[in-house]
Amino acid sequence: MGVFKLIPVMFLKDGKVVEKNDHDKYSDILPKDLAYEYSNNGADEIMIFDVSNDEEGHDMTIRSMINITDYVDIKMLVGGNIEKLEDVKKYLYTGAKKAILNGSKPNNIEMIKEAADRFGSDKVAVLVDNTFDFSKIKNIKYDGASLIIADDCAEKIIGNGIKVLAYNGTNSFEDIVMFSQNDKIYGVAHDEFNTKFDYMDFKHQLKEQGIKVSILEAKFKFTDFKLNSDGMIPVVVQDYKTNDVLMVAYMNEEAYNLTIKTGKMTYYSRSRDEIWVKGLTSGHFQYVKELSVDCDYDTILAKVCQIGVPCHTGAETCFFNEIVKTDYEENNPIKVFERVYETILDRKANPREGSYTNYLFDKGIDKILKKVGEEATEIIIAAKNPDPQEIKYEISDFLYHTMVLMAEKGVTWKDIANELSRR
Repeated sequence: MGVFKLIPVMFLKDGKVVEKNDHDKYSDILPKDLAYEYSNNGADEIMIFDVSNDEEGHDMTIRSMINITDYVDIKMLVGGNIEKLEDVKKYLYTGAKKAILNGSKPNNIEMIKEAADRFGSDKVAVLVDNTFDFSKIKNIKYDGASLIIADDCAEKIIGNGIKVLAYNGTNSFEDIVMFSQNDKIYGVAHDEFNTKFDYMDFKHQLKEQGIKVSILEAKFKFTDFKLNSDGMIPVVVQDYKTNDVLMVAYMNEEAYNLTIKTGKMTYYSRSRDEIWVKGLTSGHFQYVKELSVDCDYDTILAKVCQIGVPCHTGAETCFFNEIVKTDYEENNPIKVFERVYETILDRKANPREGSYTNYLFDKGIDKILKKVGEEATEIIIAAKNPDPQEIKYEISDFLYHTMVLMAEKGVTWKDIANELSRR
């Protein structure tokens, strides 16, 4: 039996969040920010329906989906506006886990096998409702659909040997528990799973019923740690993406257990002599991504998703008061790429006389493209030379000119990293 998933639903039109029952009522919240809230609050995946009316709106929604995958870790199930195989590809290329085909459309049923053969059966889901001819279930399974999304009809297809995601059909806690006990369950998607819903608490309730859910489960008890004289353990906090050190705080046993249960970093405030949920008053929550303990079991390293800033001064890190500093060369590859790219951006914004970078910008895109092509050719020639020094030089030259092109087109290294991670 797999992990039972709780999945909120989002409707997008023209790249914006709209209400389920009123597609002309737009929300002020950006799709990526809404997905961010779902992800941080404990949702397992998110189901997104594209309800755009035209190709332009569809393309805007595609861009919003890409922004979501760039911004958060949560996986997407994406459907709507699938008329041909190319539409399936577009949705999957946003980084979606699965593309959803509407089973009420005859041409989509015929498309299932073709989509499964081309992209993999694990990339295909089919949405069905009470009007669906369930005699086709066997054919759908044969054609490779790895998931059936049952709109208010899950009970009809449980036991048919197909993984089922219940959508809009289960309401009570007892209904969900009963449904989740089937070994072919995938999860539940429901309108009530909004940003105010306490996913983590609900999952703990499900776990008490013997349901396998995705929650934080510590490999160490608090008593396994070597504590200080106050019975606490220090916690060094890092940003999980940049590895920047944000702050240091302390946990007692209650704070540690609450952190594990809620997924929100919880500390013990020595100055206030009380439990302290980081962000409870400021809104600058820290969501747990990883906890580890050092070799002496006396310090915890927490990698977190930081909302806002960690420091009460408003700084990006609590460690901003420099004591001493020596000159050293930063050769972390990512940092080097970013530093060179920032220098190129600075030249673009603040031209300097005699700057080769400014010469390229002044000449325009055709000149930049010509240099990128020339440098790519130089790499090929250098690769025939047994001395690796030449190819290192040519690749560096190529990367510099590529960064000029990136700056000209408004593409960042983060954009490139996100695109590679999706692949």
